[in-house]
Amino acid sequence: MKKLTYIFILFFVLFSCENDNDDMTPAQDPQVIAEFRPNLSELNLFTGNLGDLNMSSRVFEYQLNTPLFTDYAHKQRIIALPSGTSMTYVDDGFPVFPENTVIAKTFYYNNDETNLNLGKTIIETRILIKRNGTWELGNYKWNNDQTDATLDTDGGTRNVSWINANGASQTVNYEIPNSADCFTCHSNAGEETIIGPRLRTMNFNIDGVNQLQTFINQNLLIELSNPNNISSLPNWEDTSLSLEDRARAYLDINCAHCHIPGGFCENESTLDLAYETSLQDSNIIVRKASINARISNYIPQFSMPYIGTSTIHTEGVALLQAYLNTL
Repeated sequence: MKKLTYIFILFFVLFSCENDNDDMTPAQDPQVIAEFRPNLSELNLFTGNLGDLNMSSRVFEYQLNTPLFTDYAHKQRIIALPSGTSMTYVDDGFPVFPENTVIAKTFYYNNDETNLNLGKTIIETRILIKRNGTWELGNYKWNNDQTDATLDTDGGTRNVSWINANGASQTVNYEIPNSADCFTCHSNAGEETIIGPRLRTMNFNIDGVNQLQTFINQNLLIELSNPNNISSLPNWEDTSLSLEDRARAYLDINCAHCHIPGGFCENESTLDLAYETSLQDSNIIVRKASINARISNYIPQFSMPYIGTSTIHTEGVALLQAYLNTL
């Protein structure tokens, strides 16, 4: 009898411990909602206080080797795949995302880059959801209390001030895009599309580990065994690379979504700024004077990028001008 009692107690303890561990597993986070609900909090992309941007265990973060410039804002990029699914490798471009994939990009400013303990100001979270084989776009505007964000179609302007890494005060009239603006960039040949998460743009090391290899190891990316089989878009800030590689990478991520066949500017410009396009076929040499004029000053409806910025990217412009001067 004592032996049976001991076995029962041992079984009870082990069973209880197993249940305790289950309560702590990532699967306990609520499922991500692949719908445009009125409030960002309803999508279950984050846990705890929304303004802390703590990611749900249902999502994973990704980074770009050369990111798009948006008035010096920081960006948190995350993807939520439906349970039991993966991205599928096809080529160096976009992987195939499963139905009901949610991609979110949150734009924010650290209040003081010299003291991150002073918090941040979150402006907007842009959402893409894949449904019925197509991408749907939505934008959430954050409230002043930084407690939630609401679905917004009108866009607007928000004045933001911060201290940069050099201790200098900065101010920008940040432009939140409206629905039409979103479609301007996120479209090709009339169909809504994603821009950033191409495999070649995510193929680089983070803390010494290749990002694509991490995706493979976690079964987030299938049909690819070796990231070395994927090309890599250069980091425009890597001065060990050639000036041409850096400048072409910068043009690719900042301009090519419009300046490629099928892009918004296809009929207004002869430029094809995809990194893979040869210099001759890109028409950069022919159009270098026009490019320089449009990036050197901020003039609404004239400057490039056409939308998405309200200030000059000093470092990016210096790079492009140095490159154009060699042509």
